[in-house]
Amino acid sequence: MSKNILHKSEGVLAVKLARKVIENVLGGKDSEDDLPSVPIIFSEKRGAFVTLEKEGDLRGCIGYPYPVLPLKEVLVKSAVAAAFEDPRFFPIDKKDFSRITVEVTTLTLPESVEGAFTTYSNQIKIGTHGLMVEYGENRGLLLPQVAAEQGWDAIEFLCQTCVKAGLTPMMWKYGAKIYKFEGQIFRETEPGGAIVEGDE
Repeated sequence: MSKNILHKSEGVLAVKLARKVIENVLGGKDSEDDLPSVPIIFSEKRGAFVTLEKEGDLRGCIGYPYPVLPLKEVLVKSAVAAAFEDPRFFPIDKKDFSRITVEVTTLTLPESVEGAFTTYSNQIKIGTHGLMVEYGENRGLLLPQVAAEQGWDAIEFLCQTCVKAGLTPMMWKYGAKIYKFEGQIFRETEPGGAIVEGDE
């Protein structure tokens, strides 16, 4: 298994940590009080999102797409923001939270797509890889599920990620740096209940 991929036990821990953070805030404590100890992989800088659903409906989703902070810090900040700072929703309360499931999406460390640009499409697997594009001060990111949902092939995915970065669609051919990554989803099957990976 790639070192970039979280083991199931680590994903379960990520969800439990996010729930504990929210419970702490609701209880008037510091967000980081009595959090479970985490393995070294949680010290790696990587992107992640925390998603809250209430009986199947979105109730909050905030995250860090880029690997700028350690995973543990990203989970703490994203859990607080998803529960209390998502501008689309009122902050949750204790009654709400008893009916809310917690989901964590972690992103693997970005890997550079190397070689001649004519080989890029062969290195990208639709539905598995997300893409990041960087050129100067511009950067853009699209999650793995976007290309699959839109029916894009690898070339269109590259073009659309360039557009997301504020670049012309074909800049992936002309010096833009391309990175690929994968996303893992870990979620509760019921509020505070069993935690599964993906569509288990």
